[in-house]
Amino acid sequence: MRPQLLPAVVAGILLGTIFAIPALAAPAATQSQTNSTIRGTLSDPSGAAVVGALVEALPTDSPGQAIRIKSGPEGKFSLDLPPGRYRLRVRHSAFAPVEQEFSIAGGEAREWDIRLVLAEMSASVVVTASAEPALASSTPVPVDVITAKDIREQERIWMAPMLATAPGINLGQTGAYGGLASLFVDGGNSNFTKVLVDGAPVNIPGGFIDFSNFTLESVDKIEIVHGASSALYGSDAMTGVVQIFTHRGSTTTPQLTLEGDGGTFESGHGGAQLSGLLSAFDYSAYAGYSSTNGQGANDAFRDTTLSGNFGWRFSATDTLRATVRSNASIAELPGQTALGAPTPGAGNDLNDISANLRWEFSTGDHWQHHFDGFESRNQDLSISSFGPFLTKYNRAGGEAQSAYIFPKGGVTAGYMFEEETGPAPTRQNQAGYVEARYQFGKRLTAIAGGRAEANGAFGTRVVPRVGGSYMLHEGQGFWGGTRLRASYGLGIKEPEMLPAGCGPDLKPERSNTFNAGADQFFGADRLHFSVNYFRNDFHDIVSFAFVQTPNCPAFGGSFFNTDRAWAHGGSISFEGRATRWLRIEGNYTYDDTRVVRAGPQETDPSMIVGSRLFRRPLHSANLMANAHFQRMNWNFAGTYVGRRADSDFLSTLVNGVCQPGPGSPCITSNPGYVRWDLANSYDLGHGFTTLARVENLFNNHYQDVVGFPALRLNWRLGMRYVWGRE
Repeated sequence: MRPQLLPAVVAGILLGTIFAIPALAAPAATQSQTNSTIRGTLSDPSGAAVVGALVEALPTDSPGQAIRIKSGPEGKFSLDLPPGRYRLRVRHSAFAPVEQEFSIAGGEAREWDIRLVLAEMSASVVVTASAEPALASSTPVPVDVITAKDIREQERIWMAPMLATAPGINLGQTGAYGGLASLFVDGGNSNFTKVLVDGAPVNIPGGFIDFSNFTLESVDKIEIVHGASSALYGSDAMTGVVQIFTHRGSTTTPQLTLEGDGGTFESGHGGAQLSGLLSAFDYSAYAGYSSTNGQGANDAFRDTTLSGNFGWRFSATDTLRATVRSNASIAELPGQTALGAPTPGAGNDLNDISANLRWEFSTGDHWQHHFDGFESRNQDLSISSFGPFLTKYNRAGGEAQSAYIFPKGGVTAGYMFEEETGPAPTRQNQAGYVEARYQFGKRLTAIAGGRAEANGAFGTRVVPRVGGSYMLHEGQGFWGGTRLRASYGLGIKEPEMLPAGCGPDLKPERSNTFNAGADQFFGADRLHFSVNYFRNDFHDIVSFAFVQTPNCPAFGGSFFNTDRAWAHGGSISFEGRATRWLRIEGNYTYDDTRVVRAGPQETDPSMIVGSRLFRRPLHSANLMANAHFQRMNWNFAGTYVGRRADSDFLSTLVNGVCQPGPGSPCITSNPGYVRWDLANSYDLGHGFTTLARVENLFNNHYQDVVGFPALRLNWRLGMRYVWGRE
């Protein structure tokens, strides 16, 4: 290059650079101007931050992939988007999904703060353990949840055996089909657990519920709350509460489900369900029928289930829901065929129906309310060698509840009125209750509450409950979160509705329950261990004595508050995902029970001082493996029930030996047993799925109750068709 040209070249380079800088910067500036932002904060009903919720933006006016982000530690999120139209969705397993459409221009910044609503049907949310729905991870009271997925994987039909797969639950059933099915929770009597169907109590007043005809059809969720819960639910909630939630329509396309199966003992079962979501109206209606001839003489059983769940959403914070459910059965009862010939002509017709109407609404950001009206009826016609015997019970009432929700807590107060009718004078009960919940910092959640119950049978009693849950360790790696919990409560139970003169001046039966436990997660929450200790003390247990009482000729005796007992023990449960397609879970329960006091005229063999409470095994366990790959699902489940005290109520103790004859029945020991079940389903496509279930796979001979043989090996094969699935 010639020297005289050097100044011109340098000048040209400088000028080119000066003019090129704006040109090079222009695309960046243009890009900056086209960027748009949608940001906001996610919170729960109390105002606390919701962490880990998925926020996604889907383009609606042009093809493109969804842009996704998760809410951060303070519930905040920020999406950087090109201009256009988007549908934004917020999803979290514990909250109802939220959607909203946005049209954003270049360089625009939009704020979208959302207060999420807990999804009551989610397995991550517990409705029954406290006055307001809460996350299961923070509930101080031990709760087990059975989901529709659990039911579908095991292809079960009947409620009682499904409940018995939970820790601390034992089943006593007098026979195979239609025999009286009683549930024992944490060592308590069968009438110490309150049972609700969509909020309506279904126990007979002061008594238990016979699960023999309760099916799992159209059931989406079951919550089992351990410990006395009379502070919230009043009478009957001595050792726990079981609430059953029926199916709600959730698909914008109507969904029709048809299924049918048949198998051994000439058994057949079929059902149809129609559900969906039509604008603000959701609906679900089900009808099903089951029949079998049983495994012996006089053992036929027929059952019909009807269920409906209908909701109307006036707004996001104003809903009305009506539910109704009926289980009606006709059962032949052969009796204790393990000890003798079948009883000819014995049986019972059982009809249970419940209904609930609930209005839920909010007034402002902090106030939430609901009003309930409920009714349940129980009719049982028993036929024996003594002839027919008909009992009818009805309980109807209403409840009003209001809650003030504030950041990290809330206070709830309510009032309940109920009228009970049966084979005794009508009772009118009313109660007022209050419960407070508060989160101290990020780790400690506490609840405290109480109830004043004015009962038509025993007068007024006050019962409290307190509990706390503490996050000891937070972690996402191999050593995951550790949570501790403890709760204490008092329970009460009104006496059963006895004819006048048969139970003069009976006091309520009472319980003191204490629970303590821990939850531990491992391997990014792929493995979950839970331990629970319970100590339940029972006072003023009602007993019967054959004493001369001219005022009670129907029983030939009278009822008294004389007995006392306790149940102490604990359970260990785990759930782990070994691979993407294999899940293994199990539980073990130790339940030690004792009768510590009985009246001098006690005639019930189950209440002899020093003996264990009847039909409650010291050891019990469940183990289940579920494998789902391709279109096939396999479920292999085992149940162990240990030795337990029982009686055939036919023999009497004479000189230390049990012999046939009248008198005080002998206590016997019912041997333990192990049973394995297998279930399978295969998705054929186009809405068709094959169903198969084998129960008592190895044909083990055992008796849940002495003298009543359980079902031998049996199987069902069938098909399910779903039309309109989204």
